[in-house]
Amino acid sequence: MAQADEAARTGTGTGAAAPFSPEAVLRSAGYTRLLLLGAIVGVPISAAAYFFLQLVTGLQRWTYTDLPHALGFAAAPVWWPFLLLAVAGLAVGVVIRYLPGHGGHSPADGFHTGTTPVPRELPGILLAALVGLGLGVVLGPEAPLIALGGGLGVLALQAARKGADGRAAAVLAATGSFAAISTLLGSPIPGAFLLMEASLAAGAALGVILLPGLLAAGIGSLIFLGLDSLTGLGTASLTLPGLPPFGRTDIVQFGWAVLAGLLAALVGTGIHRLTAVVRRQAEPRIVVAGPVIGVVVAGLAVLAAALSGHDASFVLFSGQEGLGRLLAGQAGWAPTALAVVLVAKALAYALCLASFRGGPIFPALFIGGSGGLLLSHLPGLPLVAGVAIGIGAMATVMLRLPLTSVLLATLLLGTDGLVVMPLVIVAVVVAHVTAARLAPAPPAV
Repeated sequence: MAQADEAARTGTGTGAAAPFSPEAVLRSAGYTRLLLLGAIVGVPISAAAYFFLQLVTGLQRWTYTDLPHALGFAAAPVWWPFLLLAVAGLAVGVVIRYLPGHGGHSPADGFHTGTTPVPRELPGILLAALVGLGLGVVLGPEAPLIALGGGLGVLALQAARKGADGRAAAVLAATGSFAAISTLLGSPIPGAFLLMEASLAAGAALGVILLPGLLAAGIGSLIFLGLDSLTGLGTASLTLPGLPPFGRTDIVQFGWAVLAGLLAALVGTGIHRLTAVVRRQAEPRIVVAGPVIGVVVAGLAVLAAALSGHDASFVLFSGQEGLGRLLAGQAGWAPTALAVVLVAKALAYALCLASFRGGPIFPALFIGGSGGLLLSHLPGLPLVAGVAIGIGAMATVMLRLPLTSVLLATLLLGTDGLVVMPLVIVAVVVAHVTAARLAPAPPAV
């Protein structure tokens, strides 16, 4: 998308700069061909994203369940995460150090898509993501999915049009990324919000850039929804299951929303600063530092499991499934146990942001949701409201995308999402502004 932004702002491809007119581009024959190509590649790119996600899930199940059983253990022994995370750190470190593309952009840089990977960089990006995510790293799959979709979009353009210019390649890269991220989020709508807000620099050109992607994501969703007599693979949903019904908001809950925004800004800023410190030390010697950081992450998970009495998987992995399990079984969580897991998850998240490859979204949602659950033990804050404001506030601090954060929190709450949206908006605005004030001032120009 960064490449697409530049092409859209300048109107350049491989030729000289020219004034950019969205209306002229929409009327051009070349743009119509890009729309048709986007419609064609939507299904295969969405399918590739789906099977990538299935591969990650299968690898997690094999490494933490099937392999220990095959080796004769009734369950994974307590030392098992140390072995897997050390292997993950070594493997990802080798990919970053020696393979083209450095395994993709670092999630410590925040949510963005970076430049479109060239074909020879895709194997390293996918390998770093599969090994890290499959062995329990505390990151999500969205960044490698965006890189996969962008790379496949460019490959499709190169196959269809030899010698295509840079502007067409940038649009098809954005198209592929759109289709891939929509597969993860279960709908083109949150995918559109995410990519639009992350690409606001494109200005008036944004609709031109993302329209082929919207078409690709819509057509690609047919592999989940089905078509005529063909049965789809089933739709994904972000909605958290098993939440109690929510009544209505009151003035006390708005006070909690302000406090949650302030707390999220403090916690998120702490995560960002720890990430920056660890990254400065680890990045120059990542092959050695990677396994060490992996062992520390495993130690945090094992320690939290021992202290809380709950499984280490609540600290490991992205939290995409863990948050649902946490909320479904929230009656069995003492506040102290929840606080232990929350602290361990935040520390592990910071370490993984600094040294592994993946996306920052889902661990932020887990930390925000579990933090909101912890706050809901206090008077005047229902569970649903606490989870919603926690998710929205932490997401905006970690992603710097307030509009997307409000949407994600609303979608996760299902039918209660619209009712709690005013609370989420207050928490998100407070968190976003406070985090901006806590961040280091930009250098003077």
